[in-house]
Amino acid sequence: MHETLAESDRLALETLPAARADRLAGPRDATAFASPPSNAAGEVGYVLMGFPRLSETFITHEIYLLERLGFNLRLFAVKRGDMDKTHDVVGRIRAPLSYLPEVTSLSGTNLIAWLWRNAPRYAAPHARLLKARPLAYLGTLLSAIVMGWKYRQGRFAPPRKVFIKEFLQAGHIAWQVIEAGSVRHLHGHFCHGATTITWMASRLTGVPFSFTAHAKDIYQTDQNPGDLLRRKLKAARFVATCTGANADHLAQRFPSCGHVHRVYHGLDTDYFAPAPRERTGDSVPQILAVGRFVEKKGFRYLVEACALLKARGERFRCLMIGENGDQSESIKSRISELGLDGVVRMQGAVTHEELRRIYRESDIFALPCLVAADGDRDGIPNVLAEAMASGLAVVTTAVSGIPELVRDRIDGLIVPERDPQALAAALRQLMQDRALSRRLGKGGRERVCRVFDSSKTTLQLQALFVAAMQPAKVMA
Repeated sequence: MHETLAESDRLALETLPAARADRLAGPRDATAFASPPSNAAGEVGYVLMGFPRLSETFITHEIYLLERLGFNLRLFAVKRGDMDKTHDVVGRIRAPLSYLPEVTSLSGTNLIAWLWRNAPRYAAPHARLLKARPLAYLGTLLSAIVMGWKYRQGRFAPPRKVFIKEFLQAGHIAWQVIEAGSVRHLHGHFCHGATTITWMASRLTGVPFSFTAHAKDIYQTDQNPGDLLRRKLKAARFVATCTGANADHLAQRFPSCGHVHRVYHGLDTDYFAPAPRERTGDSVPQILAVGRFVEKKGFRYLVEACALLKARGERFRCLMIGENGDQSESIKSRISELGLDGVVRMQGAVTHEELRRIYRESDIFALPCLVAADGDRDGIPNVLAEAMASGLAVVTTAVSGIPELVRDRIDGLIVPERDPQALAAALRQLMQDRALSRRLGKGGRERVCRVFDSSKTTLQLQALFVAAMQPAKVMA
């Protein structure tokens, strides 16, 4: 099911104006636009939990490339993202961006007290929405109240308050959609809170919606309790997901939902092209790892593997780059405990521009992903594809969708998860066998260019939007 587009989506792709596709073939910079795209064809409203975020470059890049194709977008962000440090591509995005009024935390608070404090910020758009679409408004509000009771954590537990908060936020977006008059489709990223808000906004406005399901938002049941995910799948015009493994999982859980499409997160393979680097025989190889310092990245096992390499007399350095997570301190402590200070270094998150330089300065990329105890996992990590596009030999695991990108000993090396001995052996092999490292680096780049180039994946997503924006009844 996930290998190909549905027939209607394929026809939409084939009938896209050739000029739109040509825009991706030219120089990939901000000057590629001669003029802003017309709104005559309508807009797609993207609903995001936070924007921009350093860790969600795939979303930022997706938005930018859809604009490059001449697609009209409007962005709605529940909260502000990483404003102190952003990727350059954020500045090239021209879509209107609206942030929702800030709200206080729901945790440990009484719902009435929370509403008293936060509802006034949302009162005006909700009043206008109630007047303009009373039946849709009251029906969606009732649904939010019912969901609070239906999806509570136990028979005698109080109702979930989050659905009332999401109704308030959906109403704010819905009124902006009505006022704009140009939004013909809504799309949420991640199938938990952002998609709940998108779904409610769709019901409030009558505008159809879709969403992209990623990783833990699919597998962790607390993200969508009970039958909530099934209801979202049924109500959406289409669902995109970033791996075939995810698409298969959704097909097995919800066999009646046949409109799930695998759409890989493409990347700009020209931007991440390898750069020549002079290496001498006595050069100390650099192992690079990138990702948030959380359990599913497996960095703890990379540290253990580095200790084994050091014990065997290997000369190397390891650089781990990422945002702080719940394992940051334990990883830092383990580095010291194993005497790896000066060999293994942790660094905070960097921009795409900085990361491209670091890829070019590194020799091996390691990402020993695993399925965390709570079910959290990666789909296909974008940094893995970026490293391969940059010509690095990679060592990783066969978790989730990674085997769709990396084939063992063809595009990289695959080791078992949670196995520092196997990880150390693979890293040592690449450090000692430069010919193998070069061959895998070349194979990895060819693989990414063939399957994950954004000029192909973005066209697929655009085709889904074109098909979805055809008139059809919105399902509640």
